[in-house]
Amino acid sequence: MAVSRAMRRLLQVLEVQEEGCRAAMEQARGELKLLEQALTRSRERERGGRRLVAASARTGEITDRIAGEEETHLAKRIAAALAPRIAESKSAVNARQVEFLGKRIERRQTETLIKEAEAVENVEAERRAQRDLDDWFRSRPATPGKARGDEMLENAHRPAGCASHPTRKP
Repeated sequence: MAVSRAMRRLLQVLEVQEEGCRAAMEQARGELKLLEQALTRSRERERGGRRLVAASARTGEITDRIAGEEETHLAKRIAAALAPRIAESKSAVNARQVEFLGKRIERRQTETLIKEAEAVENVEAERRAQRDLDDWFRSRPATPGKARGDEMLENAHRPAGCASHPTRKP
């Protein structure tokens, strides 16, 4: 089973798709981070407005109090507008992450198939090479004075120094 060019091409396509999904996921995460930072700034703005109202209570400045109340009110409106966008962004990040993980699984499965096919190819190539070597060895003519394979098997049970001596059969 040779690894086809189509399988290798599929692997390349899956790698490109996975990279595209990774980029989309990172972009969605970046957008979520920006929205969360905007929400944090809005909360800080609300706290600043409350501090301004508290300071105006001590000093008696009515303009500071009005400005503080407006800052607080505006910050709450911004936070209320950001909350649904953050929820949408979180679901988009989750969807992109699921899509990315799906593409990663597809790519890894294809890599596994290709590696297994290559391993099978290597084993078959080694077997062919060994079979060809065995065929070549069997096809060689017997040379005088050299032990043939049968004689070698017959003398295999003897110690190394005794193999050259013929066996005496009673």
